[in-house]
Amino acid sequence: QVQLVESGGGLVQAGDSLRLSCAASGRTLRRCTVGWFRQAPGKEREFVAASTWVSTNTDYSDSVKGRFTISRDNAENTVYLQMNSLKPEDTAVYYCAATTRTYDVRLVYRYDYWGQGTQVTVSS
Repeated sequence: QVQLVESGGGLVQAGDSLRLSCAASGRTLRRCTVGWFRQAPGKEREFVAASTWVSTNTDYSDSVKGRFTISRDNAENTVYLQMNSLKPEDTAVYYCAATTRTYDVRLVYRYDYWGQGTQVTVSS
């Protein structure tokens, strides 16, 4: 079992930056793929970014590529999502998720463990 706790969300203005954290307990993330997803009101949960433990590959959705960066601190068992140049359309609840799978990392159903989410609101 893996317990995931997100933090770092908040209310910011367009163009600002935030760093989300996903702290894990119960299992090391060293051999897990960790993904970030987001869900806006009335919309489906969508893929944002992922970091696989094999070759430490990263993947980003087109909407955040070049603005967001996913990174790991294995010593702290924490994964981060640095979000720069935030836009109002980035407003959503952000979730981190973990799986031992290394394929189809953009798919919600490939993940076994989820955090409770953290709200990010970007005002224009």
